[in-house]
Amino acid sequence: MSAWLGREAVAVVNPDGRGPFVLVCDHASNWVPLSLNGLGLPSGELERHIAWDPGALELAGLLSGLLDAPLVHATVSRLVLDVNRDPTHHGSVVTTSEDTVIPGNRELSVEERSRRVQSIYEPYHQALARMIERCAPRNAALRVVSIHSFTPVYRQERRPWHIGVLSGDDRRLAQPLLELLRASGDLHVGDNQPYAPTAGVYHTLDRHASPRKLRSVLLEVRADLIGDDKSRNEWALRLSRALEAIH
Repeated sequence: MSAWLGREAVAVVNPDGRGPFVLVCDHASNWVPLSLNGLGLPSGELERHIAWDPGALELAGLLSGLLDAPLVHATVSRLVLDVNRDPTHHGSVVTTSEDTVIPGNRELSVEERSRRVQSIYEPYHQALARMIERCAPRNAALRVVSIHSFTPVYRQERRPWHIGVLSGDDRRLAQPLLELLRASGDLHVGDNQPYAPTAGVYHTLDRHASPRKLRSVLLEVRADLIGDDKSRNEWALRLSRALEAIH
């Protein structure tokens, strides 16, 4: 653990899960190290979607139990460093998120940026790699599922989707999942909406699933639909049943 960080940058839930899934939650936390003084933002700003994916960790935790799947998740806000971006990507450490300036990220030194990469990005991805290597030998059809949430309104534009199913060129998991979710008739399901892998959002899965030829998918659930325990439980049941139906 890095002394300045004050905690581990990654946590693992249900590490001994035996199911054929590994779950990932990149934007699970809005926590900022005390030494960074909230990145110069009012505390209320850290409750916004710019700092994390509200509801995503709770949903991922429920799925972990239902699928008996290990869950690897970040413990630090993406405003400090986004583990779902390559460190060389402009979105790794942002100076502006949506229309909000992030004072603590402006004029960041090379040394400070490197410290964040070494303290947050590297331990996170090392832990995920270890978990996949541990699970792969006992699950020939191991699948990696990344759980996110998205804000219902972005820059005054309302997003109509209830859930987005994101995938790269490998659609072995995404395509049947799209079909199953749409078959219910009560969901507006986005295919690579509201984001697409070309925006850089598929980095974690590209790094860990693609080279191993593991099936993977990134799920974006609209945050206002998973704002309480009841709704999260309903979504967890729906998603676990759909994922388990795909062989």
